[in-house]
Amino acid sequence: MIDRDSAYLALTSRDARFDGVFFVGVTSTGIYCRPICPVKAPQAANCLFFANAEAAEKSGFRPCLRCRPELAPGNAPVDHGQRIAERLMQQIDEGLIEQIESLEEIAARFDLSLRQLRRIVQKELGVSPQELRQTRRLLLAKQLLSETRLPVTEIAFASGFSSLRRFNDAFSSQYRMPPSRLRKEGTEKDSDMNNSDTSVLQLGYRPPYDWQAMLDFLRVRALQGVEYVDTDSYSRTVRLGQHCGWIQVRQKTAKNMLQVEFSHSLTPVLPALLRRLRNLFDLSARPDLIAAHLGQDPLLQPSLQAYPGLRVPGAFDGFEMAVRAILGQQITVKAAATLGGRFATAFGDPFDCPLPQLTHLSPLAERVAECSIDDIASLGIVSARTRCILALAVACTQGTLKLDAVSQPDKTVTQLLALPGIGDWTAQYLSMRALRWPDAFPAGDIVVRNNLGRIDAKEAEKRSQAWRPWRSYAVMHIWKSLG
Repeated sequence: MIDRDSAYLALTSRDARFDGVFFVGVTSTGIYCRPICPVKAPQAANCLFFANAEAAEKSGFRPCLRCRPELAPGNAPVDHGQRIAERLMQQIDEGLIEQIESLEEIAARFDLSLRQLRRIVQKELGVSPQELRQTRRLLLAKQLLSETRLPVTEIAFASGFSSLRRFNDAFSSQYRMPPSRLRKEGTEKDSDMNNSDTSVLQLGYRPPYDWQAMLDFLRVRALQGVEYVDTDSYSRTVRLGQHCGWIQVRQKTAKNMLQVEFSHSLTPVLPALLRRLRNLFDLSARPDLIAAHLGQDPLLQPSLQAYPGLRVPGAFDGFEMAVRAILGQQITVKAAATLGGRFATAFGDPFDCPLPQLTHLSPLAERVAECSIDDIASLGIVSARTRCILALAVACTQGTLKLDAVSQPDKTVTQLLALPGIGDWTAQYLSMRALRWPDAFPAGDIVVRNNLGRIDAKEAEKRSQAWRPWRSYAVMHIWKSLG
């Protein structure tokens, strides 16, 4: 059963995360569309919502020629459309880690030919894959030239160009100026913010943003040795492919920006690093739309007023987040953080960092998959969770389980539930954080249930329907102000 009000909100927000989740039939035209259709949203009174394309056609609607419902995720042999475009952008960013050079290789990752990939990206974004990659590279280069003192050669390679000559040619062709002019026109940076070992970049967000609430949430869950959170900043060690380093993030309230200081050892993988930080800090959220909808519930209204801009913390690394979620089953947050710290020290590589609180890199799935049950159980982790962690590590190592922001939530939740020791709470929690699904809801969560009147999980699920499609944010408000 699709809730009309929540589906219409998702339709008007055009949030790509809802693509394929439902379809809308427009009674005034007789056409049905995906929720990301580029045409002007119809009036609510003219909308009927369907769980799948077949139901829409059975009711007499014909498919839209603009958004092509047959290409929605879950409705075609491969994962087409907007999600393909999003996955392509992520793959372009992550490609520097995996040393993927050609668009043919990226297309193969999606089981597509290069021709199919070109057609999809042209339709969804209005550009060719090559133009998309070129634009993303140039925009990052422009930011690096303006905000850092990195050598131009390093900027060229960090942005994904294979040579300085190609970088200069692309920059001059697109911006009609050499890169050096942009650097000369850039503002001088403070020496302490761009020293010989680190540089600083800025990531924007839509205000308001409750930075202190974000830090409070991350602080009590921080992996000792891997993460450190003080009164105004978040720091962690980073391993992306073969590149290791560290980052520290602060808020610049006046500019609606987060300020990211990164070690230069991470320069070659900056696109992937910045994308993961945007996911971790939920920088693409629309707090205005979320608050307007959730504020209609008297239970949530006081929290929305007290904590405007409360975000859903994401995950820098999906495997790391999943291990922490498993360790946190049926124990306190503090106890889970203690176990997580032991786990990171035991299986993460030591790391030399100028921040003394950061001592280890987060454990790799490949390393954990090689462990025995006794290796993990010796840390004080009960056998059921030990077997669960090993199964998770094997699935992630084999590539059968992907825990990232472009994974299909329903499919991934089903895969998680198939692992021994993972129940609905853990799967929904990972859907909230690692998969970045805005409508995840851990109905069995004891804090949520108690603050809804000590009801059972079934009643909690029913009560949550009014919050759709932003239930993940409703959960955060319950945990923050009522828990």
